[in-house]
Amino acid sequence: MADHYDVLGVQPDASDADIKKAYRRLARELHPDVNPSPDAAERFKDVTHAYDVLSDPEQRRRYDAGPQADSPFGGGAGGFSDIFDAFFGGGGGGAGRGNGPRSRAERGQDALLRIEVDLDEVVFGTHKDVEVDTAVVCETCNGSCCAPGTSPRTCDICGGSGHIQRQVRSLLGNVVTSAPCGTCRGYGTVIPNPCPTCQGQGRVRARRTIPVDVPAGVETGLRLQMPGQGEVGPAGGPSGDLYLEVKVRHHDVYSRDGDDLLATLEVQMTDAILGTQTTIDGLDGPVELEIRPGVQSADVLVIKDRGVTKLRGAGRGDLRVGVQVVTPTKLSHKERQLVEQLAKSHKAGKPQLARFQQGMFGKLRDRFFNF
Repeated sequence: MADHYDVLGVQPDASDADIKKAYRRLARELHPDVNPSPDAAERFKDVTHAYDVLSDPEQRRRYDAGPQADSPFGGGAGGFSDIFDAFFGGGGGGAGRGNGPRSRAERGQDALLRIEVDLDEVVFGTHKDVEVDTAVVCETCNGSCCAPGTSPRTCDICGGSGHIQRQVRSLLGNVVTSAPCGTCRGYGTVIPNPCPTCQGQGRVRARRTIPVDVPAGVETGLRLQMPGQGEVGPAGGPSGDLYLEVKVRHHDVYSRDGDDLLATLEVQMTDAILGTQTTIDGLDGPVELEIRPGVQSADVLVIKDRGVTKLRGAGRGDLRVGVQVVTPTKLSHKERQLVEQLAKSHKAGKPQLARFQQGMFGKLRDRFFNF
């Protein structure tokens, strides 16, 4: 790394006016509008960087002091620094030991996205292509944060250690403290030419499509984890995870109770008396049902293994169909006569209270609260 005073052609004790004068002279000589050669352009960057450091009083003081000048332990081999390292793991060493520079590349954040699936897709699972808007690696700099053809430069203030050590007087004597370098923010390097696409972040936002296999048996509120599909970290760091929160859409006919499917079947009064057979449309094909004679409202017909595929197990739940006997509200004259004849021949008694039956109320509870 070239010395900033040598780059500007001045002595270390040069005044601020001398530094400014030297910079102006070199800038007029090396500016790209005046001197188009590639060598001149590179020297112009060095001159500008040297002037930025030396024209700032605080940065110049740090540069003149050096990264270890404030430390009473920063000496040659075999000094107190080595003894301190042996006992405390390198806490009193210079640049490159102990607390070194931190990496620009950090893990990205996790992302959360909500997806909706239909109830029939839950039975056997489904495949979806999900669009997400997240941070991805910048294609221009490939995560380096630098403009093409350039690279990070070692920080002149901390010498690449990422930390500045200072000697502070206290009641216990001189104490050496270490703090992240304010110039490079602890990275140990600076980026003189940031990537124009990502503004030196190493990542940009983009929309991408992710294939997702939604397993059978998922339910509303369940989260699917997709490792490494979340936000790319700063400077092209590793990606976080993507979480997909599932919502199952409402179905007009079927509902769900665990792994069972629930439905309501309206049966005409005559079919309830005589019994019949019918076919209903299941979520995965037709289902044959047999209505036994004398079926009652709130009776439940159970069809084995026609429910939802279990999420973390083998087999499927059941299809439970609750019966609702429909009583006609409008009868023709002839229909009324037939019903009256049936009532006379059946000799049914007047309506009256019956003994409490736990089973009947259990059916009603299952019918009206589960379906």
